[in-house]
Amino acid sequence: MSLSVKTTLGAVLGASVLALSTASVSAAIACRGNVCWHTHDRYEYPPEARVIIHPDDWRWGRREHYVWREHEGRGYWRGGRWTEW
Repeated sequence: MSLSVKTTLGAVLGASVLALSTASVSAAIACRGNVCWHTHDRYEYPPEARVIIHPDDWRWGRREHYVWREHEGRGYWRGGRWTEW
């Protein structure tokens, strides 16, 4: 096998592994009111939580005002406090 074939094969294999590893990621951005946080999974929040789920690449508009509050675990922000469920 020539060097150029090995290089091309290595690049294709590396790109394939990267594509497969990102396909299983289900991250999202969750917001309640103007408070947003990243989630590792797409949870089904209870209706009373009033959480809106956005894709992981979502960005708010130029005139919108949101804040980031990160927290580990399953839950949502409510009145400045993290509510686990």
